[in-house]
Amino acid sequence: MAAARGSTGTAPATSSRTAGSASSRTAGPAPSRSPGEERALTSVAAGERYLAEEGLEAEGGLPVDLPRLWHVTLSVSGEEAPLKEVRRALEQLAHDHPFLLTSRYAGDHAEIRYWEEARDLHDAAAVALRLWGEHRQTAGLPPWEIVGLEVIDRQTYHQRIAEGYGPAPATPVGVHPY
Repeated sequence: MAAARGSTGTAPATSSRTAGSASSRTAGPAPSRSPGEERALTSVAAGERYLAEEGLEAEGGLPVDLPRLWHVTLSVSGEEAPLKEVRRALEQLAHDHPFLLTSRYAGDHAEIRYWEEARDLHDAAAVALRLWGEHRQTAGLPPWEIVGLEVIDRQTYHQRIAEGYGPAPATPVGVHPY
């Protein structure tokens, strides 16, 4: 799924997540999915009113869906797991996905911090919310649940750091115990 994330500089992150028309998704109850079946996500382009409020033009103005960088902090928690296994799993995840900046872990919880390239906050959050579950088997991650998510834009991240509050800078890079 790394190519669909937009992190390789290819197509925008939303291109692989479109699904059916809006009317087919809103009519009646949601169709049931079989276990393990992935739900397709879709994005909605900004409307004329939004573009006007932001000072952007639909034609000839700034491109609306250029990817931006978002700083993501994903917190997971669950039953106690051996520290060696947690560390190995987080190292495998970092190896498979070098966009990860840093991970902190204990036997029953972990925090992953990284930069995500996405069109908007909704896309960045959607990818972040799928990260743990989608890579649970391939990286051997513990069966923990997501208990926290923060997604902020690059400007806000740097502003917080400059003002001395917000998430501490993601150093040292790598996988570390709490």
